[in-house]
Amino acid sequence: MSTRPAEPVSTDAAQLRVVEFFDALAPNPGFTRSSLEGVNLMRANAPMPRMPVMYEPSIVIVCQGRKRGYLGDQVFQYDAQQYLVLSVPLPFECETEASPEEPFLAISIRVDLTMVAELLMALNETQGSTQHEPLGVYSTALDPALSNAVQRLMEALASPLDARILAPGVVREICYRVLTGEQGGAIRAALSHQNHFGRIAKALRRIHADYHGELDVDTLASEAGMSLAVFHAQFKAVTATSPMQYVKTTRLHHARLLMVQDGLNAGAAAARVGYESASQFSREFKRLFGLSPVDEVKRMRTVYDAPPPRVVKPVARYVTAV
Repeated sequence: MSTRPAEPVSTDAAQLRVVEFFDALAPNPGFTRSSLEGVNLMRANAPMPRMPVMYEPSIVIVCQGRKRGYLGDQVFQYDAQQYLVLSVPLPFECETEASPEEPFLAISIRVDLTMVAELLMALNETQGSTQHEPLGVYSTALDPALSNAVQRLMEALASPLDARILAPGVVREICYRVLTGEQGGAIRAALSHQNHFGRIAKALRRIHADYHGELDVDTLASEAGMSLAVFHAQFKAVTATSPMQYVKTTRLHHARLLMVQDGLNAGAAAARVGYESASQFSREFKRLFGLSPVDEVKRMRTVYDAPPPRVVKPVARYVTAV
């Protein structure tokens, strides 16, 4: 099967083709890991109420449906034919509009900072700063070139051989097109230590690497090369929360993953992420997620539990539809 660019088709036909790929590759609600590391398929067949989420640095491309995100006082909406760029790991809240007739479908591509650095070198891009301090999350309409690359990525993922040989190149193209588009400045800034945003991005990476250990604001501010007051102000400007609240939220999100994916009980998960008191962990967990650890794990497994991802053979109409 070839993943050469298809002849131009209408927007409706192209979207229908992508939806058909989703039906084959990710028929169940939740997150389905594709056969390519760092690329996940997201599906919701019913509305989902506002709830806390934690996204790693990623490009999220919405193929159908709508989500609304809430970060502090900011409200951002991302619909079909839009993409969201999270240049730093951010905890926020989101709600989903979906139905069995029109499920929410999206592709999440992890931002590989090593790949980004290589692309910047190839572009002879030396500046890491932008004209103004960027935000940690943006939503933008897909342009035709990026939309075409998304379609070819789904096409490649439908074939085991194409997924292994061709899909990594398409992911690189998508990262390139985002990097050279209007949201590219935020990703560049996250790699730079010459501006406040880049220094906060470095602190956020440090928190996610060592969330289970001892972390204090003085150390984080010192490593970022900022005074305590400036660090607090800039941290809140990017994340809409304080440094230690961010640390707490990160620990709770990781604990939830440990319970849902690895089967740990609340006490074991609490200890793994750095809590000394199981009762304090349970109180703070319920404050964030609205449910006890046991009930939240049950809810997550009901909503998101899905069989292992499958790679299907290509179907002729996916290639020839016009």
